[in-house]
Amino acid sequence: MSTRTSALESVIFGVDVQSGDVRGQAPSYALVILTGEGIERDVVTGRKLHRLIADEAPAIVATDNVYELAEDRDHLVHLLGELPHETRLVQVTGAEQPEPLSRVAKRHGVPYGKEPMQEAEAAARLAAGNVGHEVAAFEDETTVKVSRGRSTGGGGWSEDRFTRRIHGGVKRRARAVEAELEDAGLDFTVEVTEKYGGYANAEFAVAARPEAIPVTTGRDGDVRVEFERERTDGIEFRPLAKRRDPVVVGVDPGTTTAMAIVGLDGSLLDVTSSRTADSAAVIEWIIERGRPIVVAADVTPMPETVEKLRRSFDAAGWTPERDLPVDEKLHRTREEGYDNDHERDAAAAALSAYDAHADQFERVAAKVPAETDLGTVLGRVVSEDASVEAVLEDLATTGEEDGETEAEEVQPEVSPERRRIRQLEGRVERLEDHVDSLETTIEQKDERIAEYEAELEEARRTERREARERQLVTRLERANERLERERDDAEERVEALEGKLERLKALWKLDHSDFADVAEERAGLVPVKVIEQFTADAIADAEERFGLAPDDVVLLRDASGAGRSTAERLAAVDPKVVLRNGNLSAVADEVLFEADVPVAPADLVTVQEVDELAVAREAEVEDAIADWAERAAERERERNAELVDQVISEHRATRTE
Repeated sequence: MSTRTSALESVIFGVDVQSGDVRGQAPSYALVILTGEGIERDVVTGRKLHRLIADEAPAIVATDNVYELAEDRDHLVHLLGELPHETRLVQVTGAEQPEPLSRVAKRHGVPYGKEPMQEAEAAARLAAGNVGHEVAAFEDETTVKVSRGRSTGGGGWSEDRFTRRIHGGVKRRARAVEAELEDAGLDFTVEVTEKYGGYANAEFAVAARPEAIPVTTGRDGDVRVEFERERTDGIEFRPLAKRRDPVVVGVDPGTTTAMAIVGLDGSLLDVTSSRTADSAAVIEWIIERGRPIVVAADVTPMPETVEKLRRSFDAAGWTPERDLPVDEKLHRTREEGYDNDHERDAAAAALSAYDAHADQFERVAAKVPAETDLGTVLGRVVSEDASVEAVLEDLATTGEEDGETEAEEVQPEVSPERRRIRQLEGRVERLEDHVDSLETTIEQKDERIAEYEAELEEARRTERREARERQLVTRLERANERLERERDDAEERVEALEGKLERLKALWKLDHSDFADVAEERAGLVPVKVIEQFTADAIADAEERFGLAPDDVVLLRDASGAGRSTAERLAAVDPKVVLRNGNLSAVADEVLFEADVPVAPADLVTVQEVDELAVAREAEVEDAIADWAERAAERERERNAELVDQVISEHRATRTE
């Protein structure tokens, strides 16, 4: 790479920290300014550096690490926003993981020293040769805002006339901006907010950087024009467009195409993948990052897509002896960064190709003079399998012939450009052939896509029909399950009712003595109807299961806890006798006594139970009733005696008064 500066058409700043640190003590910077007329060197403070950048608006501010100018990402975004529109910040040592400046300078033949001023000069010269990455926080899209330059509040005129004048001025300026953008041939869209008398504001989304927009910003009377850059999602490192270092390219084709770039030092420079990138986009991406001398794939034989790409660059091809296994890919890319398996495969292909040619690259580099383009020699040695000496001799012969022609025409500086033009013309021809091939491929793919779309539509119709059938089957299965559950419930109810009917029949037979077949068995027995608890719910349950009727013998398994209403309900049945387990409450006992319902302890009667049916000896029942009658008579006498005593006491109390 030439280190001359006379050919520069713009100003380039090279910057390196001289002393201090941007995160602590205020730093000073070594500043080298490259122009078409010479080189200037100075040591400046951070404030003066920013002022010089604002005043001079250099094309590039180059450094080996952008975080020597900004302490973190937020400050870096702020710095990028303050740069003049035509100034680019370039990190010459790479992207997110920069290389040492000494290595980059050596690779490109730029003088390098460890002093800050020497590093600043190396950064400037590398940037002049389009080495490095532009650091960007904004898209190549700008919003041009045309708005009111003052409030529409009261003025010297009436408020309506004042407002109409301002809105009319905004509208006229917006139309002038639109005309300027159209004259410049820029792509843009516009949105306006109409108000009384014209526009309140207008916003133009222009697909260009601010320096390419021929519109004057600032306030002019009642109207203000401003630029606003569109922010990216974060900090981006964009390789300078003209960088053409020799590189090794790995490609993994398919539905998702992945590409990887490896430098001649064996480092992975970049890797990406896309589902939408066509061959033209892939070629453009590679061209922006270097000049391919080897194009590699991870499978054998080389896929047709990769082969066409190799021919486009007139590069050598590389494939492994057998398809690279996954474990080998993982091992070779273990220290590299990638986002998916496709990028891993592309990186593995490029790194493996570099491994295969590394010794050759070193031998060629050692034999090539510093003033000769290493990429040209490497490309021919690798792709043509020529010797270094033959290529150098051929280049020298070509140079001599060009020199003679230039001498005759007195144009000594033109021959390199002409050689470059011939190279580009040859590349254009190859790219045109490649475009023709791609167009044919596109037509074939369009036909296949149409076929696939027809098949997809038919498959969708089939799927919709099958889905409707599955829904119908599901509904019928659910209805069938519901009906089966209802059937099972009905069968259970029928079974329960049949059992209840049999028990009621047996009980009815015990109650009716006019059946000859049961009269003899019934002799001396009476049916007993069992109530589990002395509650209203238990009484209702007994009535539902076997019915309660006057003169029934009732057995209360648990006689405690009944209240007045429950006792009255049992008394209303008028049972023959109530056999109790446990003691009645005082209220229930009183109610049954008043209703003349016999109550006797269940221990006095032997009750035999079978399932829900129960019988007792009639003689024991009668004895229990007789026992109750005696106790009831005694209780009545006691009540009468108490009543007489109460009357006498009341009479005596009256006489005393």
